[in-house]
Formats: sequence, structure tokens, C-alpha cells
Amino acid sequence: MTTTEEERTTTKRGTTAPTPFRALSVAMFKGIVREKTTLFFTFLFPLMFLVIFGLLFNGQGDTRVTVAVVGEGPVITALEHTEALDLESVGTVEEAEEQVRDGDLPAYVTQDGDTVRVRFAASAQETASLVLGIVDGVVNRTNVAVTGQEPRFSLDAEQVEDASLEAIQYMTPGILGWAVAMGAVFGAAITLVNWRRNQVLRRLRLAPVRPSTVLTSRLLVTLGVSAAQFVLFVSVALLPAFGLKLTGQWWLALPLLMLGTLAFFAIGMLVGAWCRTEESASTVANLVTLPMAFLSGAFFPIETAPSWLQQVSWALPMRHLNEGMLDVMVRGHGVEALLVPALVLVGFTAVIGALAAKVFRWEP
Repeated sequence: MTTTEEERTTTKRGTTAPTPFRALSVAMFKGIVREKTTLFFTFLFPLMFLVIFGLLFNGQGDTRVTVAVVGEGPVITALEHTEALDLESVGTVEEAEEQVRDGDLPAYVTQDGDTVRVRFAASAQETASLVLGIVDGVVNRTNVAVTGQEPRFSLDAEQVEDASLEAIQYMTPGILGWAVAMGAVFGAAITLVNWRRNQVLRRLRLAPVRPSTVLTSRLLVTLGVSAAQFVLFVSVALLPAFGLKLTGQWWLALPLLMLGTLAFFAIGMLVGAWCRTEESASTVANLVTLPMAFLSGAFFPIETAPSWLQQVSWALPMRHLNEGMLDVMVRGHGVEALLVPALVLVGFTAVIGALAAKVFRWEP
């Protein structure tokens, strides 16, 4: 038997030749690793947001407002004991009012006999409301104390979550969800458009390879990238400089992240099936992922948005992904908290995937 015949026999026995699925998966993985731009926008770019926000908000759990106080009095003393506000002593009312007018301080408090005065800047209405509420509560308690009567009602307030929770624990799931969305949407869309323009899809269609093999190999690589993003982001957030503290069954966030990857991959397939060039695919992918990130609370709490906008955000898969990961990673919930997010993500994947299959084109 000649050398060529031996090679053919070895190939037929399947000892050296890889399967089409394996060959495609390896080729796609090498394409991602070798493309420095893809690596940057998949890993480093979103990680940069996590690092910057983590450093900015690290150790800023104390949200007390600083106000000026002029003079002394029972209410001023009681206000100091509450430690609800940071009080900055100022010599005169004129000096305090000048600081408020210049925007250096949101308000100042002074006591003249039995009258407590609060003066605040018009540009700090929300902060002024907080200061007024605190001062009003202190004045009421001081009035009750002066009468010598025992208070009839008492307030028992306590934080629901762990008192050690910091901003990084809420930012990590949100920015991670955004990073996974970018990787899945851009990866699927750009690859599909590029393959179509370069006639790769046409060759694959004529080759003895099933379309499902091509799709599943690309999907497997995307899921692997998402898992790597999860490990990288959580590992960085766990560093002492950021202080992420995982709670409960936090590892349940990973299977939910895989379902989210499927949903974003379906979006990417739809974008890639509709767009004709890489530039248009990149533009549409940005128009989809970036507004979705803001509306889903990836960067800032969505609870601060208008109520109608909060309702709209529930139609987005990233909102359900972020809420589900927050529940298991931060709030200490179990698998029951993932039921609704998982069903929504699976349903979204099925609908968008079917739409992408309908508009899919093998050739330009």
C-alpha cells in the first residue's frame, strides 16, 4: 500500500480528519482570537466600563449630604447626633448664604431662638427636599422631648439587603449582560454579512455540510465566549480594589447568561440577515445593544426612569437577564427567581430566530 493510500485509509477511519462541526468551530474560534478588534470590543471595552465605574463608586456607600450650619441650639445639636447629614460649621449667615448661592453647598441651617431656618438653592430641589425632611423630623422630635411626653409612635427602619452591598455588586451583572449582548450580536451579525459577501456561505451551501452544523458551531463558539466573559468579569470584580461579594446560589447566573446569549445571538442573526455590508451591520447592532443597555439598567438603576419607560424596558431581553442575575448574584434568591427570565429569554429567542430564518439569504 502506498503512502497516499495509507493517508486515505487513515482519513476514512476517522483517526485524523476532524468532523465538519469541529473544523468549523475551531476555524471560528481562531478567527475571533486572531481578530484584535473583536477581542477588544468583546472583552476589554466592556471591562473598561466595569473598572472605571467600580473605581468611581468604590467606597461611596456614604451618601450623606453636606450642609452648612450657623450658630448653635438644641435642634442643631440634635441634628449632629442623628449623623444623617454632614454639617459644616460657618461663621455667619451671609457667608453660608454665599456658599449656597455659588453652588458650593445645597443648603444651610441656622437656629435663632425657637425658629429653625433652612435656606436652599433652587438648583438642588431634590437635595433640599431630603434636607428639609431630616430637619423637620429633628424639630418634631425636639418639640416632643421639650414637652416631657413619651413618643406614642416609633419608627423601625432597616435595610433589606446585606449592609455591606456596594455599587459594584449591582454594576457587575448589568455591565456583564451588556458585554455578552455586544459579543453575541456583533459576532453573529458581522460574521454572517462577511461570509455572504465573500461567498463563504455559497461554498458551504454547495459543500456536504448541513446548515445546522454551521449554525451550531458558530453558536457554540459564542456560548464559549460568553462563559469566558462571565469568568473574567466576576474575577475582576472580586478583586479587593472593587469588593464584589457573591451571595446565595450565584452560579445560577451562568446558565441564565447562556440563555441570554441565545437571545442576543438570534438578534445578531436577524441583523446579519437583513444588512448587506459590515458597516451597516455594525451600525444596526450598535443601535440595538446600546439603547437596550441604558433602558435595561446596565449602567444606571432603571428605577430612576419614568414609570412608563420602566414598563417598556420589560419588553427587552437584557432587562430580564439583568434582573435574573441580580436576583441570584446579589439578592440571595434561588432558582425560582430565574423562572420568568428564563421563559422570556427562550420565547424571545424562538420568535427572533424564526424571523431571522425567514429573511435569511445565502447570497447577496
